[in-house]
Amino acid sequence: MNSLPPISFDNTEVAYQTKSNSELRKTYHLYRLMNQSLLVKLGNAMIQFLMSKNAPIEGLVKNTIFNQFCGGETLEETKILIDNLSKSNIEVLLNYSVEGLEDAESYYLTYQKSLEMIHFAAENPSIRAVCIKFTGYAGIDLWTKVQSKATLSKNEDVEYQQARQYIDHLCAEAVKADVQLFVDAEESWFQDAIDSLVDEMMAKYNKEEAFIFNTYQLYRHDKFEYLKRSAELAKSVGYVLGAKIVRGAYVEKENQYASKTGVPSPINATKELSDIAFDKALVYVVNNLEHISLCCASHNERSNQLLLEEMVKCNIPFNHKHISSSQLLGMSDNITYNLNRIGINTAKYVPFGPVKEVIPYLIRRAQENTSVAGQTSRELRLIEKEIRRRKL
Repeated sequence: MNSLPPISFDNTEVAYQTKSNSELRKTYHLYRLMNQSLLVKLGNAMIQFLMSKNAPIEGLVKNTIFNQFCGGETLEETKILIDNLSKSNIEVLLNYSVEGLEDAESYYLTYQKSLEMIHFAAENPSIRAVCIKFTGYAGIDLWTKVQSKATLSKNEDVEYQQARQYIDHLCAEAVKADVQLFVDAEESWFQDAIDSLVDEMMAKYNKEEAFIFNTYQLYRHDKFEYLKRSAELAKSVGYVLGAKIVRGAYVEKENQYASKTGVPSPINATKELSDIAFDKALVYVVNNLEHISLCCASHNERSNQLLLEEMVKCNIPFNHKHISSSQLLGMSDNITYNLNRIGINTAKYVPFGPVKEVIPYLIRRAQENTSVAGQTSRELRLIEKEIRRRKL
């Protein structure tokens, strides 16, 4: 019978065990800046303005926020970080974080990069999964039209069928390479179209084990019930559901869209309701591991504590292959490393890509850190504690 091991998410000695004194100081100064919301807002606006003028800002960005939240500009550059994480037995969820592509050539190049990531992961066993967005292979307008079941034009149908071919081949290659493929969640007005195709891919490729994972955003008031329906479908058809559960990342965008279009917002009315939904989903999945594989992608300490408690309650080994916990690179090391220390499968979400092309992702990262109540100040408090412990 499992017993709950002693664990403290305030243990900064474990959390920052791989950071040198100079790296810790650099992280401290970056988070101090990010803790000032007005400064973040002005900085993001300035970066976007300089980008529009083709100003050479890559060096500044790379030496600050890029190095904190990204693994490198190329796959080879990420290998240094991947190898360092591997020394701590921490796996990687790899993501090519270039966004805003809108033409057939770009979709093809993203597909090629995704394929390259899968083959790279096959050679680097500590890469648990490759993360993709379906909007990397076809445009948002097309996915939206598919969701509304509108008739596609001839060109649109060609684009959609091509995207399906890309996605199906990536799934097949992931299985062949023994690498998981995580499909990131996107906005509600085309998420159903994505969900439908992911379900199709899971039914095809997850017969014996979960290789293909969907992402369930529990800040949506309908997603816990959808997760349960997905699990029942997997059980009845006969495949393993891959479930990455998150709270969600598009609150402002979703509410703006709802206001603009006059439709009800899919987002829970309060943060507390999203927390409740996430924790209910977590408990449900842990109690149904025979046909669900879970990635608990959360920066919430209480939810990760609940994960441990539920595993103990259900007598589930901490290294169970159907359970992992994941946090973003550059954030919540106190969760990742302390969970890892007691034997939980842990991973870091590692984005990479050319600095200038990854800037939209980095801007969103800075905005989210500022908008999530206490996120940046919590990171800062932990770093300050470790600096005091080291007497720096």
